[in-house]
Amino acid sequence: MRTSHDLRLAVLIDADNVPYANIKGIMEEIAKYGNPTTKRIYADWTKPTVSGWKNVLLENAITPIQQYSYSTGKNATDSAMIIDAMDILYSGKVDGFCIISSDSDFTRLATRLREAGMMVIGIGEKKTLNPFIVACDRFIYIEILGNNSDKESEEVKTNEPAAKKDTKRKVPSREPKLNKATIKLISTTINDVADESGWAYLADVGSLIMKKQPDFDPRNFGFFKLTPLIRSIPSIEIDERETGNRAVKHIYIRNKHS
Repeated sequence: MRTSHDLRLAVLIDADNVPYANIKGIMEEIAKYGNPTTKRIYADWTKPTVSGWKNVLLENAITPIQQYSYSTGKNATDSAMIIDAMDILYSGKVDGFCIISSDSDFTRLATRLREAGMMVIGIGEKKTLNPFIVACDRFIYIEILGNNSDKESEEVKTNEPAAKKDTKRKVPSREPKLNKATIKLISTTINDVADESGWAYLADVGSLIMKKQPDFDPRNFGFFKLTPLIRSIPSIEIDERETGNRAVKHIYIRNKHS
């Protein structure tokens, strides 16, 4: 039986809708979910607008697929990606797909792949429309990958010699604060999986939230993990329970009664 990290993933990249500067963070993120056995990127490589991709493709062993633009205003790249995705699906050589694009035209493709039992991970910019997001099992915003992979976005070195004890200054966080809708989503999900005493296993809560809202990610709010995000919500109570292995604790949470 395959574990999540053994999953064979087909990575299909729409070069017209993804900035090449983020590809390193994207590939590192994909590695968390499985092994990218197929990596293809689609574009009309005769256009000067995609010239910046060359070195990135070599560094990440991504195969470029040439697709000419037959007419103005029509996106032949999308069609090529969709056809290849179906060919890969029927080959039976992968367990899931990563569709890297901010284009909602891939909504039907994501839906069809999930109908066939494939795990579908979408990665795109925050401008991505909701239909494509909810068609995926998991959707990750490119912007948070850039923030986490570049430590210089968190700290900036100063050149002032007089400030030896404070050689770095914090850059104000740009992540939005937890809003009422997100807190309500978490609170409702706790109730959905809680036992009779109101306690819910944090891992189960996280899994159900992802099913309800595929683009939910603690990093969207400045947290690297779900646990510190939960700790920041005053209305939620936390209980860390010891297991047979003292080094491992199971975290349970419940809504505080007012």
